[in-house]
Amino acid sequence: MLRFTPILLAILYGLIAWQFSTWRLKKELDRKSTELADPRLAKLTTRMAEALDLPRIKVHIYEIEPVNGMAVPDGRIFLTRGFLNKYNAGDVTAEEIASVIAHELGHVALNHTRRRLIDFSGQNALRSALGMILSRLLPGIGGWIAGLLTSLLAARLSRSDEYEADAYAAALLTKSGIGTTHQISLFEKLAQLTQSNRGAAPAWLLSHPKPEERIAAIRNLTAKWQPDPN
Repeated sequence: MLRFTPILLAILYGLIAWQFSTWRLKKELDRKSTELADPRLAKLTTRMAEALDLPRIKVHIYEIEPVNGMAVPDGRIFLTRGFLNKYNAGDVTAEEIASVIAHELGHVALNHTRRRLIDFSGQNALRSALGMILSRLLPGIGGWIAGLLTSLLAARLSRSDEYEADAYAAALLTKSGIGTTHQISLFEKLAQLTQSNRGAAPAWLLSHPKPEERIAAIRNLTAKWQPDPN
């Protein structure tokens, strides 16, 4: 029993670190976020809420500059201030922002936020715990293997979740009358922004699928939903 004590301690450490990471993220979001208040976006979220038979869809603005959207385990949806700035500058449309909100709603509805690590702190906790275990079993290379396995697992789960959330968003946007055109146009813009970074890392290590692959999947879904001309 004693020989397994370090492994059990490593697992306990990972769980505690993950809980602390989640608590810290919640505090950070509570401190640095306000509710989105934009009339045009409100009209679009109202249409999506009606399609989902919900009273409303509440969106928060997280006061950081990187362009991003996120959903957290308690069900809240966030857009970053940087993303809203792009919208206010005319770089992205209200409908494209709505597609991001629909995507994050997909993560919540499909329970992605409750089953995966949502920030790098949580991944680092898992990596540390696994590293302690494997380093004991495989001295010298255990830490390296732990890092590789954690990256592979997180990337694979994340890519699968992104495709599922894209499909949910496509269905919601179609049902609410907004359509998938804006979802695709946003990914086309992202593809241009990230074009210079292609080849920087293997596709299977990326946390998100390539924009062109996501566009193709959405177009395939949309084609299936079109009525048969015959």
